[in-house]
Amino acid sequence: MEPRFSRPETETFKFNQGGWTGGIKHRRDCGPRAVAIATDQPYQVVYDELQRRQEELRLKSNSKWAYEKKPHTNKVHLGTAMIVVKEYLQSLGWTWVATMGIGTGCKVHLKADELPKGRILCRVSRHFVAVVDGVINDTYNGSREGTRCVYGYFYKEGDE
Repeated sequence: MEPRFSRPETETFKFNQGGWTGGIKHRRDCGPRAVAIATDQPYQVVYDELQRRQEELRLKSNSKWAYEKKPHTNKVHLGTAMIVVKEYLQSLGWTWVATMGIGTGCKVHLKADELPKGRILCRVSRHFVAVVDGVINDTYNGSREGTRCVYGYFYKEGDE
């Protein structure tokens, strides 16, 4: 059954909730969703681990981000810290590749011919997105018609 609010699938976009079955209301769960899709793990397993790590970060950190997070708003479906996603993926053997630096401008865009093949997880402005063999797997096509800049991506050796 096609979800009511999804955009049509194309050769560069596939509607994918990563295994979350709670409906299609707006959530900011791009972190657990993208990790679940990219790593091919069950959504709930990824969600629970990211939640545990984010809570641990909030409790031990003295950063402004952690200080401002209230316990009841510290849910990964309301936003996941990049450091939490990065540490989790690295623990699974994934590698981070930065594609943009301060003052360098955008060199890689969210489109198939500028990204490696295989399963990758891209970091773009305020969002994580899984890309599988050049196809965006997400709840919406956030490529901005191929103009959205990719800050970097995670990949796992041997997944090409």
